[in-house]
Amino acid sequence: MRGRIVVAGLAGLLVSGCAAEVEPVAVPPPAPIAVDVAAASSGGACRLLDFTVIEQLVKVRFDVAAASERGDTYTCVVRTERATLPELTLSVTDAKIDKTTFGADVVPDKAAKVTAVGQQAYRRTLAAASGHGPVAEVGWLTTEGRLATLSWTAARGAERSAVEKVTGDLVALAKKVDTRAL
Repeated sequence: MRGRIVVAGLAGLLVSGCAAEVEPVAVPPPAPIAVDVAAASSGGACRLLDFTVIEQLVKVRFDVAAASERGDTYTCVVRTERATLPELTLSVTDAKIDKTTFGADVVPDKAAKVTAVGQQAYRRTLAAASGHGPVAEVGWLTTEGRLATLSWTAARGAERSAVEKVTGDLVALAKKVDTRAL
């Protein structure tokens, strides 16, 4: 008899517990997960750049890359997620030209000669223009005859002397860019 009373009591508790509604517990959504994505994942000329190498040589951490291809020209632009400037642009064109043509037709007037980059190279700094600061540029004729250009566009208000120092960093970066990988 005692066993029947215990079973009946437990059944009563279970039935009465099931009838009561339980309010759901609010669980906050999980925090977004930040994932570092390599510049190369954007394809095109971005395959030739690495955010870590850029940061080591140019002293700025970029985290956004976009590639474009038009005809024989491959371009990559890298920026920070939080600002549009500064930005770094790499362009590579399958031009198949020689050193003489590069020196006569491509190297800008008043550009400084750069050694140990491709077959022939130059560097220069351009003045600020509407919407942005000065621009540092390094251009070279690659060993396989392509035209390559790295340019750094500074934010409005940047000092030209500071951007001129960036050309040295761009020369070091140009030495790391292997255009044969395109």
